[in-house]
Amino acid sequence: MRTTSLIALILLALSCGKLKETPTSPGDGTPPDPRATFTRVQNEVFTPSCGVAGCHDADIQQAGMILIAGRSYAQIVGKESTEVPSLKRVEPGNPDASYLYRKIAGGSITGERMPPGGSLDASKIVLVRDWIRRGAPND
Repeated sequence: MRTTSLIALILLALSCGKLKETPTSPGDGTPPDPRATFTRVQNEVFTPSCGVAGCHDADIQQAGMILIAGRSYAQIVGKESTEVPSLKRVEPGNPDASYLYRKIAGGSITGERMPPGGSLDASKIVLVRDWIRRGAPND
């Protein structure tokens, strides 16, 4: 019994720690792409995949978030996630601590990966990652 408890405690301790890196985290110290702007994120990711009818549009507002042009930036940067309030939706400079990035990249999340029923093209995930790594400017 004591051995079993000790083994369980060790396994629990080993499972704690750093969040697994998401599939597109560079981890090699390369700088983010300076062309990764919020305008591109809006036009290439949010508008076609997120701010659509029934998702994060002005009518439905899944998770209390609107991702349509002109409203999305204020909804995500520095704002608490509704699913994991200890995380910001977008933590400037840190994609792995940004819940929105985790949701699209398949990192540690609550609920399903976004967008529903599929995933974004890897280049779109890298675009969001690099925009966040650049400090999530409103450019």
